[in-house]
Amino acid sequence: MKHHAIEHKEQRQPEWKRNYPAFRLIGGNVVSFVGDQIYLLALPLIVLVLTDSALAMGVVAFLERLPILLQPMLGVLADRLNRKRILLVCDASRGLIVGVIALLFMVDQLTVWHIYSAAFMMGLLSQLYNTSQFAVLPYFVRENDLEKANAVNTGLFQTAIFLGPGLGGIVVSLYHPGYALMINSFSFLAAWLAVKSLPMPQVESEERRTWKVWGDIKEGFRHVYQMKPILFTNVAMMFSIFGTTLFLTMMVFHLKGSIGLSASAIGWLLSVGGAAAIGGAFLTPFLKRRWSYQQILFTASFIGGLSLIGFSYMSSFLGLMVMNAVGTFAASVQSPCIITIRQKLTPARLLGRVQATSRFISWVSMPAAALLAGVISEWSSTSVTIFIGGTVTTLASIVYLHPSLKMAS
Repeated sequence: MKHHAIEHKEQRQPEWKRNYPAFRLIGGNVVSFVGDQIYLLALPLIVLVLTDSALAMGVVAFLERLPILLQPMLGVLADRLNRKRILLVCDASRGLIVGVIALLFMVDQLTVWHIYSAAFMMGLLSQLYNTSQFAVLPYFVRENDLEKANAVNTGLFQTAIFLGPGLGGIVVSLYHPGYALMINSFSFLAAWLAVKSLPMPQVESEERRTWKVWGDIKEGFRHVYQMKPILFTNVAMMFSIFGTTLFLTMMVFHLKGSIGLSASAIGWLLSVGGAAAIGGAFLTPFLKRRWSYQQILFTASFIGGLSLIGFSYMSSFLGLMVMNAVGTFAASVQSPCIITIRQKLTPARLLGRVQATSRFISWVSMPAAALLAGVISEWSSTSVTIFIGGTVTTLASIVYLHPSLKMAS
């Protein structure tokens, strides 16, 4: 049955070079990604202006990541409801929320409670969007093109990381952080238009009548547990993401408050990291020809963890830039591998639930790590927080040595 479904899809979808619907889907994501990177630079600066508190930034990051705990439910929605409609609602809602925050800040009416509320809603909508988008991409490409599609998607995401912070830094320096958030708002409109133009499969009416929430959630967890390569990459990511969340929550605060870099310099530093990550993402298919997934994931995770430790010790712009570039390069090498493992080992009807379950396992520690980052930084320093994050991430690479990953291909 599964082979027949795959064969039917292979006949329906065009070859990669002529797969224009897939290009539109990925292109819409890229525009939104650019806006997201501007948001990730502008929001901490706004929090810094309003509160001058690392703990407040920790609370914002905590609220953004709290909806991760709802991932199993969001996976059921992504599998059972119209995925195109989900993507459209999420893009429209996120654009509206960011636009309102930008306007409130520009007229000097924004409070930290507005930011807390917006952070939670943005986190919830982003989790639902990302889960649905993951489940949609395999519909548009042939199975033997999945690795290439994921590498391109990740590579262009890293291109957004390259372009977004630099653009955001310029806007913030010349004008106002509110203008940067407004650009992010319009980026969601562009993504909405791209999704609107795409033909997408409908959920069968019979499936809508028969779905049971808890049974569907259990089915997702059961598949992840049975597929050991998926399970152990999730476990490794759970520890790794705890460490990187400590780093990412305080990174802009560290660069601005402890190192003393300008908004423009921070933007360029992050953009250079994005440039390195582009290379990492597009290099992955070539590495796969010579190395196993296990070798790629262990090596990239170990190097990425060491780069965070190095980042905590650096005080020069050049040193910080190099450490950040190494870390983003390593992370972008891992991402296409993990995504492709999940997609290849999961039937189409379970893609949303397996992605949501995997995100739940991998990211369950993120809310606590984000809040802990603020607490540690208030108690000690941002450098100590980043050092602890790098140590945890380096140790997490050991999990990738599990034998099941030798069999993943």
